[in-house]
Amino acid sequence: MARTEHHPTGLIHYNPRLSFRGYTLFTAQMNNAFLIDPKGRFVHRWQHERGITNAELLPNGNLLALTMPSPEVQGQRGLNGQAAASVELDWDNNILWEYNDPWIHHDQKRLANGNTLLLRWEPMPRRLIKRISGGYNATGDDPKHMLGDAVLEVTPTGSIARKWRSWEHLDPDIDVICPLDDRREWTHANSIDTAPNGDWVISFRRISTIIRVSPKRGEIKWRFNDESVRHQHDARFISSNRATFFDNGVHRKGIEYSRAVEISTRSKKIVWSYMDNPPFTLYTLMGGSVERLPNGNTLICETSKGHFLEVTQDGKVVWEYINPMFSTNPRLGGRMNMVFKVHRYSSGYPGLNGRKLKPDNLANLNQLYGPEV
Repeated sequence: MARTEHHPTGLIHYNPRLSFRGYTLFTAQMNNAFLIDPKGRFVHRWQHERGITNAELLPNGNLLALTMPSPEVQGQRGLNGQAAASVELDWDNNILWEYNDPWIHHDQKRLANGNTLLLRWEPMPRRLIKRISGGYNATGDDPKHMLGDAVLEVTPTGSIARKWRSWEHLDPDIDVICPLDDRREWTHANSIDTAPNGDWVISFRRISTIIRVSPKRGEIKWRFNDESVRHQHDARFISSNRATFFDNGVHRKGIEYSRAVEISTRSKKIVWSYMDNPPFTLYTLMGGSVERLPNGNTLICETSKGHFLEVTQDGKVVWEYINPMFSTNPRLGGRMNMVFKVHRYSSGYPGLNGRKLKPDNLANLNQLYGPEV
């Protein structure tokens, strides 16, 4: 899908008979999170002065999100997905909880016990760095310095209940950095989720690998790595024997394209996928998400174009929307409407009980960006 300044944005298509009705949550313009109704009309907005990215609506109606990175931090500049804090905002944008750490990145997960899982970059032991294969040393990089990924389980009071370091469990002989990526970091975790039994599910971009970890013992219980999948995002166990993720297809052999994928966790074979026709018209270098909806449809986010689509099991597009909010990213440059992830919540979701979700609540936004209905 080519995009010019004349390309339509907002609601592109809606089939109310086949779509899963609900409210879609996304972040845009660096300091906003929005809920839109099925017709693409804005019904609620959160704002935070430190920025909002990768937001999720909790069952209590609060918003869990990462902030934008601190401009003062030098150590991880150039590494996508940085954040300065994880925050919980109430419906009226008041901060109820925050955890500040300039080295957290990409994703978070609120657990049933009230703790929060966070991804964090940490310097790796120098003795291990020379054993890691792949990648290249970019100009100006220190070949003796490399970042690795850690998982923090943070309590509501901000203490660390559990910490897991990837380099203590991964294998340098197996987990090789893509040769087209630099060696500033080994794995580049980009999502953290939990399996039905509470195991952690982590996606590593640079080694194109998804793992399942026992939180108590720290051991890797399951791993997925397939040559047909490259630099994936948003890995989720949707049942005890099924997982979904967004296969970006970056550095794929042949023509690069992105797709939504479901695999059997037992056979590690693809049992369902969605790609565009022709395949290369659905593609994003970074980000991307896949969410299986209660009616069996799948909600997909194509990050680079701010493009959301809902598809049926047989690949029919029943809802399509393009983020109309554009901004300029000082690092990436250019005018863009990128969105890292999207989520869909039914009208019966506990976090929406008693909330006023009428389009006229945000009349100005709907006048500026909303579709004609």
